[in-house]
This record gives sequence, structure tokens and C-alpha cells, in this order.
Amino acid sequence: MACIDRASPALKQILLKLYRAEKSIEIDHHLYEFGSVEYHIQSQASNPLVAYLSLSIPPLCHGTLPNTLSSYTIEKIKGICPNLVEIEEPAREGFQLTLKLNLDHIPRNKDYVKVIEDISTIQSVILSSQLKEILWNVNSDDAVQGMYKPIKVVYHPREPFFVIRQPQKIIAIFPIRFKEKSDVIIATAFFQELVDVGNSDKWIKTPPCSWSAIPPPELRGEAFEDLNTNGGFVSFEISSRHVEGNRLDKTVWNLLNFNANVRYHVKSTKGFIHRRMRKRLENLVQVLHQTNSEENEQTKQVKKHQGCRYTKKLVKSSKHTMKQRWRTLGRKIKRIPFRLKIHGFTRFRQRWLRFPKFSSTKYTKLE
Repeated sequence: MACIDRASPALKQILLKLYRAEKSIEIDHHLYEFGSVEYHIQSQASNPLVAYLSLSIPPLCHGTLPNTLSSYTIEKIKGICPNLVEIEEPAREGFQLTLKLNLDHIPRNKDYVKVIEDISTIQSVILSSQLKEILWNVNSDDAVQGMYKPIKVVYHPREPFFVIRQPQKIIAIFPIRFKEKSDVIIATAFFQELVDVGNSDKWIKTPPCSWSAIPPPELRGEAFEDLNTNGGFVSFEISSRHVEGNRLDKTVWNLLNFNANVRYHVKSTKGFIHRRMRKRLENLVQVLHQTNSEENEQTKQVKKHQGCRYTKKLVKSSKHTMKQRWRTLGRKIKRIPFRLKIHGFTRFRQRWLRFPKFSSTKYTKLE
């Protein structure tokens, strides 16, 4: 994802490290950033007060802009820090621009962070200057004569957008692509809301916005791979008032980073939805645990009461059960068949084989 900030975070970190170093250090770094941008930073330990920054940025429009930097872009680069930045001629091999950074001219107070941050915006200065050259002549004669052919602007190879010159305005069209279906759903809802809010009376000064699921008529005849999208097409109408004075820088930077802002919004929305889902799940689990604990306590209390009643019932029925068992055993003994009949045995059995009877009287201990 592109860095929405104008300053490059990686370049800023290396320059701060080089400036804050207490001892002389040697640096030779290659950095690659969004948009096929390449940095090369060199600093020798023998001369720590000088650093060389080489930069390679492909043109936004192949065939429209030259591969070399224009005079307008060079003037903008010189205006970053006039006493600190010098343009080396010729540039290092494989790069379009080489800057000599005089680190001893950086102030020693708290302003040094802002100065280094300004140097780190070199990429945004070059890209903005290139797009400004495209948007510069909104009211030019070429637009009035009807040159409406779309200009393909490639900030990232997989995220190009188109600029169409028309009389008194410029139309910027962004094909939107996503890998996941959930991102398409969130982005579609975002675009519909953006169109409704952007075209309201409160935001009448902003460029009018529109969204379409099919390619707009202005892109008729473009390559199929550029029009094959799953998120539709977002269009902005830029008039002359949107490129006047300081508004030009803001308009250019918003156009370059529109795709990055959309993806940032989709990512933030997904994170918000996931946090809400996890919070909801935690609340449901907490309710379930609370219900289970209450049911367990109720079950324990019921079992405890049942156990007490069973013990009391067992004590009460023990005497009756013993009597029943002795009676059953006596009946079985009486039913035993005797093969030999002995005279007088019945009387003997009734007298001596009689089972004891249990009474409710208490027994006393024999001494």
C-alpha cells in the first residue's frame, strides 16, 4: 500500500540516523517504495558531512512525459532546501536525479527534524510536478479544440487511472480492483456514500464525484485489461477553480493517493467489523458461562437436598426392611421339603427355630 504521507518514512529514518550518529559511519543503502521508486543513499566515513541521494522514478505517463525531469520539476526540487540540497550533474548511472546533501547546514536545534522531513518529500515533489504538468492547462487551446483522448497515468503498475481533458474541466477516472469479495462490498458501499455526500450542497466546492459499475463512455476504446475491474469506476470532475493557487498541490496529491485512501478505508472498516464481532462473541460467551454456572449451582443444591431426604428416608425404612427380609427368609426355610418325617420335629421347630421379633423398644446395655 502506498504511503499517504508526503515524506518517505524509510528515507527519513536513514537520514535521521546519519545526522544523529556520534561517530562517522558509512552508509550504502538501496530502497524501493510504492510506484517503482528506487533510492540510493551513500555516505562515506571519511566525509560524514556530505551524503549523496540518487533517485529513480518512472514517468507517470509513458509517451506523454519525457524520461528526464523537466525544468519545472528541477526548480521545485531546488526550492526544497536551497542551502542544503545541490543537484549533481550528471546523475549517477541508472538514476534520473542525484542530490548532494550538505548535512553541516542542517540546524542543530529542534528544526532539524522538519528539515530532514522536507528532504524526504523529494518523491512527492517529483510526482506532483509531473501530474501538475498534465493538469496545468485546463483551459488550454488543445482542450477547446476537442482533444479528449484519455491519458493513462501509472503511479503503480496494477493501479493506473485516466485523465481526460475536456473544455473547462478535466475528468479523472479510477478503475477499482480488489482481490477479496468482502473488500468489493465494503468499497461499493463507501463509493455510494461518497457520491451522496460529495454531491450535496454542503460540499458543493469539492469536485463532483460519480461511480459506475461499467466503464464510462470516456474510456471507450481503451485496452481490456485496463477496464477489467470488480469494484467499478470512480470519476471526479476537476474544474479550473480546483487547480488555482495552493489548491493545485492538494488536488494533485489527492488524485495520486486516491487508491491508497480507498484501500486504507476498506482495511480500517474490516478491522472495525472484526473488533465488533470479537466483542460480540466475548459477550455471548460470557453470558453462556454465567448461565452454565447458575445451572451448576442449582443442580448442586437440588442434589444436596435430595441426598438429605434420601438419608432420612433410608433411616426410617431400615427397620421395616430388616423385618421384611427376616420374614422372607423364614418363609423359605419353612418351605424346605424334608424327605424324612420325624415325629415331634414340628413342635421343636416352632419352639426353638423361631426368628426374633424386632420392636421399637430401646435396648439397655448389659453389665
